[in-house]
Amino acid sequence: MPINADYRGPADLPEVIPVFPLPGALLLPRGQMPLNVFEPRYLEMVDDALRDGHRLIGMIQPDVTHSERDEAPKLFQVGCVGRITQLAESGDGRYILELTGVSRFKVVEELKVATPYRQCKVDYFPFVDDFTARKGEDEVDRDTLLTVLTDFLKANNLKVDWDGVESAPNEALVNALAMMSPYGAPEKQALLEAPDLKTRAEILIAVTEMDLAKKRTSGDPPLQ
Repeated sequence: MPINADYRGPADLPEVIPVFPLPGALLLPRGQMPLNVFEPRYLEMVDDALRDGHRLIGMIQPDVTHSERDEAPKLFQVGCVGRITQLAESGDGRYILELTGVSRFKVVEELKVATPYRQCKVDYFPFVDDFTARKGEDEVDRDTLLTVLTDFLKANNLKVDWDGVESAPNEALVNALAMMSPYGAPEKQALLEAPDLKTRAEILIAVTEMDLAKKRTSGDPPLQ
């Protein structure tokens, strides 16, 4: 989705951003993530992002396996900042919004702040290639990716818009499939932290093949 702001590199983004810890959430550059925001602290976060004009929210997974506090769990070290590109008020106190991914970031430190939501100082430079759309597309093994996708759909009795799939560029295809994948936090984090698009596609293929093999061995029912 095109966005109004033009982010050409890390210097175009603020080094301190609000973060939204959400288990299983995976946002990738130029990907779209719908969010249903209802907690007061995150409603305030959205209001502040709009008021400040940057319209940016950092999506990051909590690292619950290494956390001692449920109310403020430890965060993974890598997330993705997104810009609010759509927003609607539900009429019952919620925001329905969509984030469009801009760049991944590495957490430098979490700040002590007065806001009810968490904020982090972040570094985008390790992911400078995120600012170049469709970088590395030619190295993606699209045929194998589509073969594994077909097997996954058959195993789980799912359907897909094949016209949309076949017309999608490799970056959009890989990132959309990664974001929609039904896997857990470790797998989602591995997909997020992949150094390039080719590696992300390979991780997605490998994880899906392992999931299919496990289902065949165990006789688990398809996903619902």
